Amino acid sequence: MNSHDNIDVSNMFKSIYDFPDHMVEAISIGKEIKIDKQYNNLSNIVICGMGGSAIGGDLSKSLINSSLKLPLFINRNYSLPDWVNEHTLAICCSYSGNTEETLSAYHDALSKGANVIGISTGGELTKLLDENNHDKVAIPSGLQPRAAVAFSFIPLLYLLSQLELIDKSILDEIDSSIDKIKSVRKLYSNASDDNPTYTLANQIYKTIPIIYGESDTTSSIALRWKGQLCENSKMIAYHNDIPEMNHNEIVGWQENPEILKQFSILWISDESVHTRNKIRYQSSLEIVKQLPAFQKIVTLEGDSFTERFIHLLHYGDWLSFWCASMHEIDPTPVDKIDQLKQVLSKTS
Repeated sequence: MNSHDNIDVSNMFKSIYDFPDHMVEAISIGKEIKIDKQYNNLSNIVICGMGGSAIGGDLSKSLINSSLKLPLFINRNYSLPDWVNEHTLAICCSYSGNTEETLSAYHDALSKGANVIGISTGGELTKLLDENNHDKVAIPSGLQPRAAVAFSFIPLLYLLSQLELIDKSILDEIDSSIDKIKSVRKLYSNASDDNPTYTLANQIYKTIPIIYGESDTTSSIALRWKGQLCENSKMIAYHNDIPEMNHNEIVGWQENPEILKQFSILWISDESVHTRNKIRYQSSLEIVKQLPAFQKIVTLEGDSFTERFIHLLHYGDWLSFWCASMHEIDPTPVDKIDQLKQVLSKTS
């Protein structure tokens, strides 16, 4: 199936293609979650993680914003805010189980008296969770953390549902979106001009992409696309939110026009965006005009916001794969992250 074997040595193609199958498996994991402890009198939720493990928190938050019963905060650091206490649910997510920032945050959560649950494939985090008798969700290993995205957000949503912190209807919407992803992956996996992810990659792969999403809806998709372009395509990329960028960043699209010609803009929209933000998207594109090398508003089809959102997620993964293919580089290795880990491992 993958005609890029000579470049895509570790078969990122298959990891992306298998996303809807991962969704099916992640749902079955979610349905089997067993919670032994009581989690009463919670006042907030903190999701601790980094990279491909933290993105599950961002994606989940976007999907449940309208039904979330408590404030939810994504924590990407070694320590937790001072307001974390015995009324906090701290969900520590690390695909490998060995992410040093997440392990540090786990210890900080304990020291602040928080209720802790873990999501991991194993490693040190699972060992600590077992030793301290914490509830945990086990997810399958063998993938790159960023390629395990279905396992980073779907079991998390099932967990929050079981704790009665969100509306269960989101779970049905996720289930019903699988057929849509299975239908579009056939098109998106072809290196052909009728594949929109392939043609868009061809338009941006020689640029620095700037990705704008709407705050609280498509902003987490913009963050995901940025991360995927950086990790899979080895391209620098940036993201920001509408409407905030209209209050500062938009003014920066003026000077150094010869440098701006090296940038492209992807505006990630959806039919659900605020009516004022719809005007902002189109007007911002017009104001920036011909300054970047390329710009495009990306909106996708789907029967619900959840389906369109997951469609956007999958679309961006293919976009990053085709950019990697056009650069003729293997999307899987992350050499610079490995270099950093080696330096950090020498100084505990």
